[in-house]
Amino acid sequence: MTYALIIILAYLLGSIPSGLIVGKLFYGIDIRKHGSGNLGATNTFRTLGIKAGIAVTAADILKGTLATLLPKLFGIDDSIHPLLIGLFAVVGHMFPIFAGFRGGKAVATSAGVLLAYVPILFIVLIGVFFISLKICKYVSLSSIIAGIFAIIYSIIYTLVTGDWPLMVVVIALSSFVIYRHRANLARIKNKTEPKIKWL
Repeated sequence: MTYALIIILAYLLGSIPSGLIVGKLFYGIDIRKHGSGNLGATNTFRTLGIKAGIAVTAADILKGTLATLLPKLFGIDDSIHPLLIGLFAVVGHMFPIFAGFRGGKAVATSAGVLLAYVPILFIVLIGVFFISLKICKYVSLSSIIAGIFAIIYSIIYTLVTGDWPLMVVVIALSSFVIYRHRANLARIKNKTEPKIKWL
């Protein structure tokens, strides 16, 4: 019963539509009706600006982190792997019950899962993301590159430590990210994907 409760809580945490809440509460805007129509941080940055984008990014990361820590908070972290619970938060973020099952692209919440379990990988991926973003100026492509790097890192890490759950979950999370950016890849190919502008 406790396992089921934790899984449900993780999904509900992931389902909290940060972009929708920030947009409606502070700006009177439903970001699903603007920009890409996506509830994630990137569309929030483009639609509502830097402050809102940072707030939504932080909230989406926190969702993944809190969900991954639920087994420890419930005192059963020895009997259920925290990464598995974090995975349910990511599913909730992508298919949120509170927003008609149309959510974000899993980047920030996936990062939050990794932050809770292997902080060093989270930090490295932040660096990879921003270096890629500086070079290519595409948020979507930078997210995909970070996802691919995460897979490579997790494979090497698993070969050294034997932490197979990390490799499996990272591959799953990165696959979510890559798949949900497939339309962005098509726009990059057609040169219609918007680039960011550095200040």
